[in-house]
Amino acid sequence: MTATVEFEAVDVNSEIGLMSVPRHVAIIMDGNGRWAQSRGLPRTEGHRRGVKTLREAVKHAQKRGISYLTLFSFSSENWSRPQQEVSFLMALLRRFVHDDLKELIKANVRVRVIGSKENLDKSLLTLLNDAELKTAHCTGLVLVIAFNYGARDEYVRAVRKLAARVEAGELKAADIGEDDVSACLDTSDLPDPDLIVRTGGEQRLSNFLLWQAAYAEFYFAPTPWPEFDSGAFDDALLAFSNRDRRYGGLSSDATGT
Repeated sequence: MTATVEFEAVDVNSEIGLMSVPRHVAIIMDGNGRWAQSRGLPRTEGHRRGVKTLREAVKHAQKRGISYLTLFSFSSENWSRPQQEVSFLMALLRRFVHDDLKELIKANVRVRVIGSKENLDKSLLTLLNDAELKTAHCTGLVLVIAFNYGARDEYVRAVRKLAARVEAGELKAADIGEDDVSACLDTSDLPDPDLIVRTGGEQRLSNFLLWQAAYAEFYFAPTPWPEFDSGAFDDALLAFSNRDRRYGGLSSDATGT
């Protein structure tokens, strides 16, 4: 993981026949460990290969004109994994930020980090905050890293914020609405995802963006994350392009039935 990949903004290509491109794509990057084990390799090798895929996914999101790309990099439940694997994942995160931040800035990519920052190692917290600070001026693709993130934990933190406002007399409990809840979430400054992709064949959200996914389209790719190349990404985008998003209403060509 010493070599870096240059990211560059490219206009949307039309050769695959996309009718519409999601503004915000969120990806659960699953299957690293299984991919490695199926090849007789240690699970850590799957995570190492996954970082390469992450770089390519960022480039492809730019190429397709996606505005926001959210990657579920480490959940609040992942701390329960073997300590050796957790330490390896932390080292990969540090290397990615160290090796690729300059290229992301060059490509006008802004980094946002969501998830609980309580009780994080001070040096790791500094690293994440620096990534946000140093790319804050960028106006291109927003790369959202969900780190130490869990939707239920996010809800709890949001409820505490609302409760504090009620206790302070700033808000009446009876007046709390959806906008108030959304404003207290980690994603308050981000649009909800249009498309949520999970790689690796599993079909569940695993505590990821539960509130924000209310009207998202879902795509479950059988491909493990280390093999999720541009072609697999395009398959997900094509599937989205062919969906009829009704948001609880009727299709535009509905006959009233």
